[in-house]
Amino acid sequence: QVQLVESGGGLVQAGGSLRLSCAAPGSIVNLNVMGWYRQAPGKQRELVATITNGGAANYADSAKGRFTISRDNAKNTVYLQMDSLKPEDTAVYYCLGRKWGLPLRDYWGQGTQVTVSS
Repeated sequence: QVQLVESGGGLVQAGGSLRLSCAAPGSIVNLNVMGWYRQAPGKQRELVATITNGGAANYADSAKGRFTISRDNAKNTVYLQMDSLKPEDTAVYYCLGRKWGLPLRDYWGQGTQVTVSS
């Protein structure tokens, strides 16, 4: 079983920055894809960004140019640097770890709240 632990959420004013961290002790190198999703009240969970073991990153349109995903395999940690935050970025942010195979396995963290005030 893979355990993912997020941290770094909080309250920030519009235009500010936050950095989220997702720790996966001993596991990150075994996960083909790491990513961040978010879920706002009354909305479905949506993709924010993903990064493969090889470092290839993918972003939702809403995140492009403002958010940066990175991973440090030595520290078993994935980061999401969020700049120029907007009130519409307010959501619970979840870390995803995905292992390819049959079956494909997804692992989720418990979530961290990000609130952006206007």
